[in-house]
Amino acid sequence: MKKIRAAVFASGAGSNFQAIMEKNDLLCEVALLVCDKPGASVLEKAEKFGVPTFVFDSEEYASKSDYEKDLVRKLQQSDISWIFLAGYMRIVGPTLLRAYKNRIINIHPSMLPEFPGKDAIGQAFKAGVSDTGVTVHFIDEGIDTGPIIAQEPVEVFKDDTVETLKERIQLVEHRLYPIVINRLMK
Repeated sequence: MKKIRAAVFASGAGSNFQAIMEKNDLLCEVALLVCDKPGASVLEKAEKFGVPTFVFDSEEYASKSDYEKDLVRKLQQSDISWIFLAGYMRIVGPTLLRAYKNRIINIHPSMLPEFPGKDAIGQAFKAGVSDTGVTVHFIDEGIDTGPIIAQEPVEVFKDDTVETLKERIQLVEHRLYPIVINRLMK
C-alpha cells in the first residue's frame, strides 16, 4: 500500500524534523522538506535522511501570495497531501491554507491558547507559570489559533532556566509530534 506523502516545513535547526524522520513506524512518507532559510541546519538533516528539499527566500518574491503559489506548485508536483510545520517561522497565508485546508498541522511549545506566537517558552518563563506544555494543532488564518489536536503539559520547576525548560519541552515535542502524525494518517 502506498504511503501518504507529506512535507515538513522548517526554518532552523530541525530537531522536530529529525524526531519525525527517526520514527520507525511513521505511517506517511516525508517526501519533501520546505525551508525558508537558505543555509539552515535542517537542510543538512534532510540530506542525511535523503529527503528532497525546496529552499526559498521570501525576499526574492513580490508578495507572500507569489511565494505561496510557488510552494503550492512544488507541493503538488511532489504529490504532497499533508504539511507538518516544525519550527517554520512564517505565518501561513491564504494561498497555502486554501490549497491544503485541514491538512496543515503545527507543533507549538505552550498549552495554547496560552502564549501564542514567537518565544512561547520565554513568555511562559517570564509569566512565572507553574506549568506550560506542548500543543499540536491545525493551522487556520490566525496565529496559533487553529483547532487543537493534542496537548501535553510540562511542569516548570523552581530552579528552571529558559534553556532547561526548553530542553524538557523539546523532549515532549519530539515524542508527541510523530504520535499525532500517525493518528492523523489512519
